[in-house]
Order: sequence, then structure tokens, then C-alpha cells
Amino acid sequence: MKIAVIGQSLFGQEVYKELKNDGHTIVGVFTIPDKDGKADPLATEAEKDAVPVFKFPRWRLKGKSIPEVVDQYKAVGAELNVLPFCSQFIPMDVIDHPKHGSIIYHPSLLPRHRGASAINWTLIHGDKKGGFTVFWADDGLDTGPILLQRECDVEPDDTVNSIYKRFLFPEGVKGTVEAVRMIAAGTALKIIQPEEGATYECIQKKDNAKIDWNQPAEAIHNWIRGNDKVPGAWAEVDGQKLTFYGSTLVDNNPSTKGQPLEIPGAGRPGLVTKAGLVLFGNDDKALLVRNLQFEDGKMISAGQYFSMGSSAAVELTEEEKAFAVQMKAVWKSILTNVEQVEDSTDFFKSGAASMDVVRLVEEVKLRASDLQLQNEDVYMATTFQEFIQMCVRKLRGEDGEEELVVDYVEKNVNNMTIRMPHQLFINGEYVDAEGGKTYKTINPTDGEPICDVSLAQISDVEKAVSAAKEAFDEGEWGKMNPRDRGRLMYRLADLMEQHQEELATIESIDSGAVYTLALKTHVGMSIQTFRYFAGWCDKIQGCTIPINQARPNRNITFTKKEPVGVCAIVIPWNYPLMMLAWKTAACLAAGNTVVLKPAQVTPLTALKFAELTVRAGFPKGVVNILPGSGFLVGQRLSDHPDIRKLGFTGSTEIGKQIMKSCAVSNVKKVSLELGGKSPLIIFSDCDLDKAVRMGMSSVFFNKGENCIAAGRLFVEESLHDTFVQRVVEEVKKMRIGDPLDRSTDHGPQNHKAHMDKLVEYANTGVKEGAKLICGGKQVGRPGFFFEPTVFTNVQDNMFIAKEESFGPIMIISKFKNGDVDGVLKRANDTEFGLASGVFTRDISKALYVSEKLKAGTVFVNTYNKTDVAAPFGGFKQSGFGKDLGQEALNEYLCTKAVTIEY
Repeated sequence: MKIAVIGQSLFGQEVYKELKNDGHTIVGVFTIPDKDGKADPLATEAEKDAVPVFKFPRWRLKGKSIPEVVDQYKAVGAELNVLPFCSQFIPMDVIDHPKHGSIIYHPSLLPRHRGASAINWTLIHGDKKGGFTVFWADDGLDTGPILLQRECDVEPDDTVNSIYKRFLFPEGVKGTVEAVRMIAAGTALKIIQPEEGATYECIQKKDNAKIDWNQPAEAIHNWIRGNDKVPGAWAEVDGQKLTFYGSTLVDNNPSTKGQPLEIPGAGRPGLVTKAGLVLFGNDDKALLVRNLQFEDGKMISAGQYFSMGSSAAVELTEEEKAFAVQMKAVWKSILTNVEQVEDSTDFFKSGAASMDVVRLVEEVKLRASDLQLQNEDVYMATTFQEFIQMCVRKLRGEDGEEELVVDYVEKNVNNMTIRMPHQLFINGEYVDAEGGKTYKTINPTDGEPICDVSLAQISDVEKAVSAAKEAFDEGEWGKMNPRDRGRLMYRLADLMEQHQEELATIESIDSGAVYTLALKTHVGMSIQTFRYFAGWCDKIQGCTIPINQARPNRNITFTKKEPVGVCAIVIPWNYPLMMLAWKTAACLAAGNTVVLKPAQVTPLTALKFAELTVRAGFPKGVVNILPGSGFLVGQRLSDHPDIRKLGFTGSTEIGKQIMKSCAVSNVKKVSLELGGKSPLIIFSDCDLDKAVRMGMSSVFFNKGENCIAAGRLFVEESLHDTFVQRVVEEVKKMRIGDPLDRSTDHGPQNHKAHMDKLVEYANTGVKEGAKLICGGKQVGRPGFFFEPTVFTNVQDNMFIAKEESFGPIMIISKFKNGDVDGVLKRANDTEFGLASGVFTRDISKALYVSEKLKAGTVFVNTYNKTDVAAPFGGFKQSGFGKDLGQEALNEYLCTKAVTIEY
């Protein structure tokens, strides 16, 4: 369709980009004029694409359309107007002009909260559900017919900013684009808005955001968060206007320790505590406010209200002075009307606005990657001297948190400097192993050492388990509110995202993963996993159960889901960070503490992850990382009496040993994700192009070092030769090389012993009489590179038909045309049952085969499509228990039944 985009902002920019990606023609972008010489993001994006951009100051004058403006609009020939976010009044002769009319995005569930401050009022009213509406524009104010709505839960501590970033922005972009698709397909709805339940509220401005203290604490909390950050809820305190940010309800009785703060109009004084300012409603319930802002724009932590200006100045080192010089230049570039930036120069009094705060934070990241500033930090240090002092304290770890000492190994690689911890991580600190024992971790690309890594000993296991037990039994973590636990996990995911390029680079040099795959899957899915389980923290719940006892039956039974305690996690080397995330995220969400042993050959991303847990604010002892041997460290974790749960991913052989040790020691809970020999059945009625593409992925994804890799392909006889020919053609196109090279398809195998095993495996296949079509040997270059390999004519009794290669080796067998039950019998004739797949256009056949395949995951007309919300785990000797999805939480929880007679 030919579309005119009318609006502004980053939201408008994203909608514009997605509409173009959908193949629509954007015939014109109509946005607001430049402000202070800066174009709106929507205009900037469209101008890059040479799309006509119009920046009308107004569309109407004295209530009437401006003819020359309307004529310019009509000249672009739009078939649909899309208004993603628009602050201007658009006349009806523009709204009604296109063939398909105009649609508007509105951030509420219409007809509730019509008007320009819909998000504010959703929170102010304490709505449990929020969302957005895409509706057809009419001549009313947000009254047009509804095309599409999407809803979300409103969290108790949501602010305008948090609900917008979490749902209204990302899902709103998707929803607006989906609405356009429906219009293009002729399936768009027009549902007349009901008047029942309709509300219209005024625009929230500073002058009407004053707090009314004569109401319950929850209502005050809703008012503060509903105005956070814009326009800001305020009250008169000590003769000045004070704005309140970062409100949370206090579940229990707050501590009475604190300095009273008289607040005119409040029923009782507030309390300035270390955690912030405690405020009280007329119901004597409490809320906590974390930040305060004065009329001059300066923001402080609420807990510092009575101690402003008391901290001594920090003397700068030469390196810190150089940083200050850089930042002074940044301030000057932002504050264009200031001739010279002095120590006393105030950022906001010199003309800076909220977008300048965002820019300043980003400029700091470019110059000091370890300095993680938040927007609020700028508001709390408004003069240049205060700003530099704050930055330096954060860099030194003196900003109220104990400094984390890290002995980094630094390397310049992949156009960046990566900083890698290499010691054990126990009780919130990096420490050497007992006796200073170390080993070398090897880069599989060239076979050269990356660095020395501490090698954990038995005594180190004891220290780590002791720290984890204390953190669970006595520490802050064990007493933490689940929602606060979720916040820490969200913060950790954000830090992982900020460091994603560094994490992906470390993963690539330590495991051989192709960088682009490491960035998207190894690291990307790890971030998604922590975000997913962070959302579960405050949703773990039991149930009530009716019981039948002797009369009078005055009994109730309820269940509670409780954390297990100290958990051990032992992970493999194929997806070092992702396997950590799959198990650790569920473990932490359930409220446990963890001692994790990464694979000895790939410890580095786990150790970097440990650093990020500290930066995120996790208490000491919650996460402990022990690089070391499975024989020593893994065995002791299996045997340890204080470990109550062990999660393991690895070989079936080791899994059996772990299961035995866990039973003999203290009958600890166990979950095992073990070996696989996943069958993939390809019928002749499949989509051949897709079967070839996904068949390649099923075997060669991540160099074949993939637990669910298709260990054996069964191809219907009539399709067999064509399929093999197509696969070989694709294999020959694969680029083998440095995993950091963006053009590489296939990197080195993880370590030398594994590569040698693959060479032996291929030789065995040849000796048994299987036909080697291509590959089968080491690549003639430094490092541990093995050629992508294809075998055909593989018989059921052969070693390579039964045993997993865990490498880039495709095993192809044919089956008779139409012999569905026969091929199912062969596919299930294995002791493994991790995954499986089928390709066919016949839906009945697909459902029948997926029902009969004995595996924990069945892919139909796709492969490798795992998701954080879908449970993952095996059948038979591929193990038991689940990673991912809600079911994974149960692996780290125990159920307690409580019966009460009343």
C-alpha cells in the first residue's frame, strides 16, 4: 500500500521502519519542525531513505484547514494514513482523504482513558490491565472504531517509563504494523467503541500534579508513579517544591529508624531512611520514594535529604583528569550557548533538556565502558564538578557499593578491548584456587592459549557451598521479596545486553562459535532467558485444596512453592553462556543460591557473567563459579551434603554417575539433559527447499556441537538422491574460517580432543561401509577445524547410525516410499529421546508421526526452534527434567502442604 506516516518520535520511527520492511511504499512523512536545529527521529530516518518529508508547524489555522498544507499532503497520493504518535491536530479532510482512511495508535484500552495522558491515568487509577488500541480516526477525541487491541498486566511498581519500554513501545510498534497488514488483507475490523466504561482525563501537567496526602498509601503511590517521570508528582516541603520519583509500596511495617521530615498536609511526618523516604497514607500504610528533585532540577537520592553536600571531594588521578577533560568537551558540545564549562556550570540551568541527558549518558559509555550511568545519575549531579566526582566514585566502586576487585586479562580483538576475569568467583569475590593452581584455556581458532584460569580444588568447593548456604539461610537473598529478586534479574539482563558484544567475542574465542551466532543465540537467548524468568519471580504460587475430614469439617489445606536451597549446576562446552542461563535463571528466579561449574575448556563467559551479577547488585554468595575438572569439582558437588539440587547437561555416561552419587549422598534432587541421536524424517511430499535448508541447520548449526542436532536423517526413497545432491551443493558453499569474520559460516570445533574424536568417528563410518560423500577430515590450517561431512547408505547396525557424533556430520539413510510405520520404528530404535523432526506437507501424517516419535521435542517442518517459554528436555537415556518455560521452575522448587483446623 501507499502509506503516509503522520507523527513523530522514536515510536514513529520504528513504525516507519517496520512498514517499509513489510514492503509498503511510504509516499510521505509528515512530522513536526526541527527543534533547536535537531530533526525528529522519524524525519531523520525518512530523509536517509529519500522519502519526502514535510515539517508543517500546523495543519489548521483558527479551526480551519490550511489549503496549501492539505494540497501538499494530497499530492503524495496516500491510500492510508498511519498516525503512530502525533501531537498535532490533523484536519478531517486529511483524515478521510485516503481510500482506506486513517488509523491511530493510542496507549490505552479504549474507551478507557481517552485523551493525551492515557498512560499516566492508567497508573493513577491503579488499573490492573493496561495496553493499547489501534483505532480508525473520526471527528471525535479518541472515539473512532477499534481495529485492534493488545493488553498487558500492570505491575504494582510500574511507571510511565517502565510500562512504555516493556510493552507499549515494542508491542505497540508490532500492533500498528499488524493493523496495516489486516487492512491490506481486507480483514481489518471496525468495532464501535462502547460508551459504557468510557473515560476522558485531562492532560497531566506540572501544575495539576500536586500530591493530595489525604488518601490511602496505595493511591498516593499510584499518583506518584503515574506522574513519573513526566510531569512529576510534587509537594511543598521546607518551603520549596519537591518532586517525588521511584515509588514502591512497602509490604510490611517499615523501619521506624530514620529522621522525621515534616510534610505539610500529610497526616504524619515522613521518615528519611537509608533506603529512601518513607511516606504514609491516611490508612497508616506506607510507601517508599527513592529519588527527590528540587526546583532547580537537581535530583538526589531520597535517603540523602539531610546530608546533601556532606561528602568530601575526591582528588583525581592523572587518568581521571584526562577523563574530566573529555567530559568537559562533551558538555560544551551539548551546551552550545555556554562559552566555557566551569566546575560550577549547571547542566540544566545552562539549557539542557531530557534528550540531552540521554545523549550525555551515551557519550559517557563511549569514553568509559565500565561506567554504567543511569539518566537519574545526571539529575543527581547537575554541576560539572558534581558530575565528575560522581563518575569517578562510580569508576572506583566508591558509590555506596563495595568495590569489586578484578584481575582482568585484557585482549584487543574483534575491534574492541575485552576484559576477562580468570579467577574463581566465590562469595562475591574473585579469588585464586587453593595452592594457586591454574590451567590454560585454548582458543580453538589457532590452538594458542588465551589465558591462565584458576583450577578449583576440593577446598574451593567447600568455600563456595558454604557461601551459598549462608546467603540462602542467613543473607539478604533468602529474605528478599520475590519482586525485588525479579528486579535484580532484569537488571542483570540489561547489563548482559550492554556487554553483549564483549560476551559474544569472549564466547567466540573460547568456544569457537561463529561471532554472529554467538551474538544472536549464545548471548541473545541468554539475555531473553533471564528476562523471561525475572518475570516469574513474583508469580510462583501454590493452591488451596478442599479436604474431607470428620465433621465438623473446619479445615483448609494450602500448598506453598519454596526454593530448594543451595543448587549445583554443571554445564557443557557447546553453548557456555546459554547453558548457564537456561539453568541458572530458573534456579535464581525460584529463590535458590547456586554453585556453578562451567566446562573446563570454556570457563570465560561464566566468569564474566559473575562480574555482571555484582554490578547488578546480587548479594554475596548467591552466585559462585568454579572452573575445574568434572572428576574433582563435579564429583564433589554431586556428593556434597549441603547441595539439595543438581542440574547437569552433558553425556549420558556422566549423567548416570551423577545420578548415582546424588542418590547415595543425600538423595538430592536431580535434573539431567543428556546425549541424543535425534531422528529427522523427510517425506517426499515435503517442501524440498525448506527441508534442505532446515536439514542443513539441523546438523551443521553451531558446527554440529548441538545437543538436539539431527543425528540421523531418514529420507524417503523417491526423494533421497535429489535431497543428497541438494545438500552437498549447499555444503560446498559453506565458508570455513575465523569465527570472528562476519562472512564465516563454519568455525573450529570446540577443542582438540573433540576434533580428534570426529576424525575417528568419520573413519569408523568409512570402515563400516557407509558412503562418504564429502568431508570427513581435519581442515589443513591451524586450529581445530573439521570439514562438514555427509554420509549416505548408512545401515541401522552401523556405529555411526547409533552413536552421537556431536559434530558437523550428516548421517543419511533412506526408507521405502510410503513406509511410515517402518521408518518410525527405525527412528525410535534408540535409547536416546532428546529431539526429533519431520518434514511433510500432509498435516495428518505430521500429527501422526509427531505423536509416535519418542522424544521430548518434536519439530514439524522446522528445526532448532527453541524458545525461552517452551519446556526443553529429553526422554529415555536423554535424561529427565526440563529447562526453560514454566516447567523449569519446578526443577528448583519443592511443594509444601499446610493443613489448618479452625
